[in-house]
Amino acid sequence: MSTATSTQHASAHGHEAEHHHEPGFWQKYVFSTDHKVIGIQYGLTSLVFLLFGFLLMLCMRLQLANPGKPVAIFGNLLETILGEGAKGGIMSADLYNSFGAMHGTIMVFLGVVPLAFGAFGNYVTPLQIGAPDMAFPRLNMASYHLFFWGGVLMLGSFFVPGGTAKSGWTSYSPLATVAEFGRPFNGQTLWLIGMVLLISSSLLGAVNFITTIIQLRTKGMSWMRLPFFVWAQFVTGFLLLLAFPPLEAAGILQLMDNLLHTSFFLPTGLVVGGETLPVSGGGSPLLWQHLFWFLGHPEVYVLILPAMGIVAEVIANNTRKPLWGYKSMVYSVMSIGFLSFIVWAHHMYLTGMGTKVSTFFQTTTMMISIPSVIILTALFISLWGGSIRFNTPMLFAVSFLPMFGIGGLTGLPLGFNASDIFLHDSYYVIGHFHYVVAPGTIFGLFAGIYYWFPKMTGRRMNEVLGQIHFWLSLVGMNLVFAPMFIQGIRGMSRRMADGGTTYFGADDIAIHLNKSITHSALLLAVAQIPFIINLFLSIKSGRKVEGDNPWGATTLDWATPTPPPHGNFATEPVVYRGPYEYSVPGAPADFIPQDRKP
Repeated sequence: MSTATSTQHASAHGHEAEHHHEPGFWQKYVFSTDHKVIGIQYGLTSLVFLLFGFLLMLCMRLQLANPGKPVAIFGNLLETILGEGAKGGIMSADLYNSFGAMHGTIMVFLGVVPLAFGAFGNYVTPLQIGAPDMAFPRLNMASYHLFFWGGVLMLGSFFVPGGTAKSGWTSYSPLATVAEFGRPFNGQTLWLIGMVLLISSSLLGAVNFITTIIQLRTKGMSWMRLPFFVWAQFVTGFLLLLAFPPLEAAGILQLMDNLLHTSFFLPTGLVVGGETLPVSGGGSPLLWQHLFWFLGHPEVYVLILPAMGIVAEVIANNTRKPLWGYKSMVYSVMSIGFLSFIVWAHHMYLTGMGTKVSTFFQTTTMMISIPSVIILTALFISLWGGSIRFNTPMLFAVSFLPMFGIGGLTGLPLGFNASDIFLHDSYYVIGHFHYVVAPGTIFGLFAGIYYWFPKMTGRRMNEVLGQIHFWLSLVGMNLVFAPMFIQGIRGMSRRMADGGTTYFGADDIAIHLNKSITHSALLLAVAQIPFIINLFLSIKSGRKVEGDNPWGATTLDWATPTPPPHGNFATEPVVYRGPYEYSVPGAPADFIPQDRKP
């Protein structure tokens, strides 16, 4: 590390010590600039959003199981809150579309991304590189508040006249403009403003993470001594920084189409309800798709890479051996970062692209699977010969591997335009994507919560409740999403408010699967109750940790006091070795911390 960087790092420690004072409640918990508090803010807020997004899905599934009948459990509540859209407790088609649009938006942009990148990245990354804080603490605080208010604005859109956004989580033009044409400040408008705030939040966070990892690594922390989790966050930061601006620009342009009646995405001669829409035209709906999916596919890796980083940390620690192929994993994660920018149009095979263009995107889609397989293979091989501890974080981490593998393998047919033409917009796509994100990414995030909870609170989460949570979730996830592949192959389309009973073609098998999927979704909901109880009870009454390093880990995040104080380290740490020196022959213990001198 350069002398300038060392000086900056040391001065940061000195600055913390020189100006330390006891902050008040608002400064400590609401407007904090401490990366650990901001990480916890991100974590708790995103978990609340995930719960809300899950409840939206549950309402949709209950309606699909009994089309045309009142929604079980939530019907009366929906009618009370949303009125005409849920008259008699029955979801209208418009309300179903709204729930679908907001479920996707909330789970991706308000749930998984802020939990994976904002929460774990903020809390763990500075600790693992030996930094006292993020490079730009106030920018960090602003990032969280933009995220929070963007989310509040989106949820508030449920209560505006006409309801919230109902044009899908992709907000395709021209539908997103014409659906509420003539009603300027509608749910779609609030959705776009919320997206602009969320994207701005992610951009501030991305700049902060990249700068922190480059500039604030402690003495001796060379690039190839970084934990794999930090590498995953580093590449994720670049994905956000480069992929989000096109969508932010697109969101502003669509906002202008909606409010100022421009025509960036509206074609000439657009007919709605038998009448020609009074707009100038000349715009391109395909331009919106290109701008959206240029973010949309890197976004998949924004979701999955932090989870891969968490899983790598948990597996190395609980097998008591180094990660197999650490350098190959690092080069693979960088390859994923590059290739993710040249695969976006495999979402657009049905737009009429030529064979040469589709062949290019088919090729790059197959290529990006190679580094993903390398990382997955390295993690599988890391299990071989290990003295494995099957605690709760390890169970979630190990189950991540086959679940993500299923998600990846089922995505291959969608990468070829010949097969995608038949599977596109079917339930097969829902099954594929959710295997990547739900039992894939979210299992990785659960592993991280159970793994770093002792460092954050000084207490362990209850192991029995944790294992109940894991096994019920594993069964529930697979029973929810595996049948969707059958539905999709049999031709069942997405976004059907009645489950296809009126216009699907009367495929009884696919339609009856809706009932079993709904029962499994209820099981999945029940599975989260032990986690919620465990999370909050353990903060006050969980078993206290035996020391600062209860897992016997090697990385610097376990070298701080528990919980870490303001400034993190009593003295600036110095790194002497790699991140995963477990079971070294001749060593007195089965792990050697990074800051232990040779």
